[in-house]
Amino acid sequence: MSTDTTPLLRSPLHERHLALGAKFAAFGGWEMPLEYAGGGVLREHAAVREAVGVFDVSHLGKARVTGPGAAEFVNSCLTNDLGRIAPGKAQYTLCCDDATGGVVDDLIAYLIGPDEVFLIPNAANTAEVVRRLVAAAPSSLVITDQHRDYAVLAVQGPQSAETVKALGLPVEHEYMSFSTATLDGVELIVCRTGYTGEHGYELVVPWDDATRVWDALVAAGVRPCGLGARDTLRTEMGYPLHGQELSLEITPVQARSGWAVGWSKPAFWGRDVLLAEKASGPRRSLRGLELTGRGIPRGHMQVYAGSTLVGETTSGTFSPTKKVGIALALLDTAAGLAEGDTVEIDIRGRRTEARVVKPPFVQTSVR
Repeated sequence: MSTDTTPLLRSPLHERHLALGAKFAAFGGWEMPLEYAGGGVLREHAAVREAVGVFDVSHLGKARVTGPGAAEFVNSCLTNDLGRIAPGKAQYTLCCDDATGGVVDDLIAYLIGPDEVFLIPNAANTAEVVRRLVAAAPSSLVITDQHRDYAVLAVQGPQSAETVKALGLPVEHEYMSFSTATLDGVELIVCRTGYTGEHGYELVVPWDDATRVWDALVAAGVRPCGLGARDTLRTEMGYPLHGQELSLEITPVQARSGWAVGWSKPAFWGRDVLLAEKASGPRRSLRGLELTGRGIPRGHMQVYAGSTLVGETTSGTFSPTKKVGIALALLDTAAGLAEGDTVEIDIRGRRTEARVVKPPFVQTSVR
């Protein structure tokens, strides 16, 4: 039994969530809405796939690196290559442990300019990412933990552009780019990013102004959605969640996240060990599994090929879109499994057949 009595942190929108009858759960040390009364995960999931929904993801971290050569410094630490993008663009990247190549966190880097980078890590990992950056940074740079300076609202779905545009915010910028704007007197950042596979925007808003922006979105008819639907949506896309598909024990090579690594860069944390793993081939690899039988898989369920244990699920859920159970799993490469092959997942003592597939499990407005 846990003896941790540290109180959970709360979003600046907590009172709004209470008024909407939210059911809460702990996420990375924060008390966040799982689903809302009158909605539930299935309806909220459908709203994002078919129309538009808004998620309060203010628990996500925020950090800023400023000073001469800030972008060059961040580029020497994190895996992806900031040199590939221009100011005004955002980039998915990884913070890896230098000794093991395991993933400390995955995050979004906003390139403001050569001397300023804004980072959005995961909630539970923000302090560790900031600690590692501070330890490595020259004295000319300033790394600031701004976790509770900003809220983040994710407006997602095929109708997100028309909704955001109707509020007077910019919507024409490219995927993984951002611009500043003003809504009801509030200065914010509008970024063409998201974690659902749908067309969407993430609004980075000053903490104390979050309720004004939230109220404007809800008044425009955007359905509030909880983190339960966010998880089913991201799983349908095969997007990784740190602590499940990525961790200090799971490298980007094993997680098939090598596309987020600038392999030709001269330096980034974990470079040597990851290059060696890439060259030799990982011992296990992340795959998608789609059930052909009944059942709902969850994380940490054993996967078999015949009588041989070949791996373990990392995430699993019922796909509201496909109406079947789906999972992500780390499978032993020595098993030689390929797309279309059949395996079995041990779901509470009962073997259920599944097919190896390549995510995403569904096609969306983006993919």
